[in-house]
Amino acid sequence: MKEFGGKVLFLDRSDINTDEIIPAKYLTENTKMALQPFILEDLKLGGFDPARDVAGKGVVVSRANFGCGSSREHAVWVFEVNEINTVIAESFARIFRQNMHNCGMLAIELPAADLDRLFGLGGEVEIAVDLAAGRIKAKGEREAEFSFTLNEFDRQLVEAGGWLAYADKKY
Repeated sequence: MKEFGGKVLFLDRSDINTDEIIPAKYLTENTKMALQPFILEDLKLGGFDPARDVAGKGVVVSRANFGCGSSREHAVWVFEVNEINTVIAESFARIFRQNMHNCGMLAIELPAADLDRLFGLGGEVEIAVDLAAGRIKAKGEREAEFSFTLNEFDRQLVEAGGWLAYADKKY
């Protein structure tokens, strides 16, 4: 099974939409990899520069209603090709969350108070996710642990590596 976690990219804002994740003008690209340089290109967030801040990150931590807007798998694919395998937020747009799981990636919901603790760890934060135990270990200048749940079907999708791999095993 794939490992989940990595260095954290903090995006301290609610309602980050799919147009900010991957602008619509790139949806005609023929491969997932062609999307790679355009991740979060239209996200306006003080001090954030995607060209500088995305490389080397494996986890995004954000606020509520992440992935709202147009329903498009491209918004998940651009994270995948940039080696971001986990997004943690208070809530997700339903289609974005399901697209994450369908692609074998994690969309983890945590309460606002837990997110506040994560944002407050200080320094460069790294997260390790234990999917089977439903645990997150985060380490920056301080350390914290969090519990999360996924419904059984979504957990199986993620463990399998996504919908296609799941279907290959089951059908």
